[in-house]
Amino acid sequence: MTFSICVRESYEDDDGDQQYRFGVAVTTRLPGVGVPCPHVNEHGAVATQSLTNPRLGSKGVEYLADGLDVEDALQALLNADDGSEDRQLHGVGREGSFAFSGDGCNGWYGEREGENYTVAGNLLTGEAVVDRTAEKYEDLRVDGAGTDEDADPLAKRLVDALGAGQAAGGDKREELTVQSAAVKVTDTGAEEAPYWNDLRVDASEDPVVDLRETYRLAKAGYEDALDLYGDPDDEDAEAEADSEDGDSDDGEREPEQGATDGTGDA
Repeated sequence: MTFSICVRESYEDDDGDQQYRFGVAVTTRLPGVGVPCPHVNEHGAVATQSLTNPRLGSKGVEYLADGLDVEDALQALLNADDGSEDRQLHGVGREGSFAFSGDGCNGWYGEREGENYTVAGNLLTGEAVVDRTAEKYEDLRVDGAGTDEDADPLAKRLVDALGAGQAAGGDKREELTVQSAAVKVTDTGAEEAPYWNDLRVDASEDPVVDLRETYRLAKAGYEDALDLYGDPDDEDAEAEADSEDGDSDDGEREPEQGATDGTGDA
């Protein structure tokens, strides 16, 4: 009862090493889609939906980390799942992609595999939802050694791809007004995960719009924190902070009243 996109982007870092960005974005006309559906680690991205079995996603990325390719990993899980005919499962690994829709999915349902991405959905207004999601991502894709440093982060581009699918009709169950959306991204070349790489809107009447605003605020908050506290790896900033904390004539500070005998208020 969902549509989602899984992507892999590869690039070379400043040292010439191969790095990967993996991401999933998903939305549905039910609350809390960010819990069971999107699964990402440094080896791949998987979305599990329709009659959702979260284990297919969590075990899927675990199998990718163990070295299985994405097709073998996800097909093996489906083979062991008694409810596979009601599942929709798709994803990407470091090599290859996989997309499956069981015959028990409700229409419109289907999937699309492109270069380094997959899109799938069920209970949609039509095939255009999947197509427009894929086309929007293709328009925004950043891949290879010539990565455009001015391009939007992958999380932002995935939310924009969801927005294109939503504009094309999205989930057809208009009687269900409480909806949700989520985006999750892992970047093997990043020293730390920025705030905007794991965002959820669990209950909203316009979740993709709210997810886009959540992304904007998360990015602004991250940048504000860097402006206020500086880069933790910046030795000059750290030295300046230490100087401010220890600013006194002789390096000693008088104890506050009550601090010497443990009787002061906490």
